[in-house]
Amino acid sequence: MSATTRTRTRVAWRNWAGNVTARPTRSVAPATARELAEAVVRAASDGLRVKAAGTGHSFTAAAATDGLLIRPERLTGIRAVDRAAGTVTVAAGTTLKDLNHSLSAHGLSLTNMGDIMEQTVSGAVSTGTHGTGRDSGSIAAQITGLELVTADGSVLTCSARQNPEVFAAARVGLGALGVITAITFAVEPEFLLRAREEPMPLARVTAEFDQLVAENEHFEFYWFPHTENCTTKRNNRSAGPAAPMGRVGAWVEDELLSNGVFGAACAVGRAVPAAVPGIAALAARALSARTYTDVPYKVFTSPRRVRFLEMEYALPREAAMAALRELRAAIERKRLRIAFPVEVRTAPADDIPLSTASGRDTAYVAVHMYRGTPHRAYFTAAEQIMTAHGGRPHWGKLHSRDAGYLAGVYPRFAEFLAVRDRLDPHRVFGNDYLRRVLGE
Repeated sequence: MSATTRTRTRVAWRNWAGNVTARPTRSVAPATARELAEAVVRAASDGLRVKAAGTGHSFTAAAATDGLLIRPERLTGIRAVDRAAGTVTVAAGTTLKDLNHSLSAHGLSLTNMGDIMEQTVSGAVSTGTHGTGRDSGSIAAQITGLELVTADGSVLTCSARQNPEVFAAARVGLGALGVITAITFAVEPEFLLRAREEPMPLARVTAEFDQLVAENEHFEFYWFPHTENCTTKRNNRSAGPAAPMGRVGAWVEDELLSNGVFGAACAVGRAVPAAVPGIAALAARALSARTYTDVPYKVFTSPRRVRFLEMEYALPREAAMAALRELRAAIERKRLRIAFPVEVRTAPADDIPLSTASGRDTAYVAVHMYRGTPHRAYFTAAEQIMTAHGGRPHWGKLHSRDAGYLAGVYPRFAEFLAVRDRLDPHRVFGNDYLRRVLGE
């Protein structure tokens, strides 16, 4: 192993939500693909499993290991900008925040993105992170190439032309195929988005859902359980001019109401569950309508400082509103007390074997619980509903599905497993989570 590779031993790793802890035998922070490959080969010869961790924003144990943990902090930065090809290559440990800031400095942007920027790019794509979009898909769907270190220490360059079968699978690879060291994204000249956020009755949202999705490039909504109220967000391209949120208004909405006051309210609800319906009603009324126009990453993303646990399922789009109605009925029937809103987003079908939108137009239904609040009854009820509709769990969020179930909802599941068997026959990159969701 290179003398410059930073190594630690027996240092505990914990995810963002605090529900997953691991104590690897050792961890390293390589600065190059070659250093990383050396670390993988040495770990394999020592009989250690290998996992790469990002910033820990997965709620599952996808990155947990008692073997070698690859840390991302030195695999960072933009490697290349190709304006003619419309691509940017970035090191895998770069956070989405740093990527977006760098792209903006170059006058470029991703077409679509999720709603947080704290993840590393490799962690985001490996777990299928997505935003919402009528025509534009997940972050992984915007990949045109990647560099992958495999179990034998090989460094593969992958694209639709080079190692195409590996490329197809590794765009959402769960860390099962190797360690991504660099990603090439398709980008475009930076544009403006006009965001329109406004309250809307649940009955109207559910009745007009298909129309709202069809009429907007990016539509999503949040329903507040125990109420008839939703907050909707419609993002569409704008010719300008830019009209960003004022600093004070943005702070009131995003920091004070969405994080500060909401966090305090969740703490009250955890201590006094009977207060939750009243809290939900207040929360639904607190966020007012607003319209603003800004560059994409400032519209798509927002701060998330209230810690929570999350489960999200991808459904056939036509099943989403029925599932939401069933979820609402289950919450009331079981007398559950839910302070967090239910989030609904969409994505077009894509061609990635383990993407949650693989082969079908998709709607996402996400449920959350404040950290430290009992969540099992709610998540179990939600999961029963979602699986009855052929739902696919988000790979980085809590769920109880196993390989037997997942093989039935992913038509290309066997294709992914075949690539895994070829690249990692001895399961150097395995762990308990992968054993459950992919099998041995």
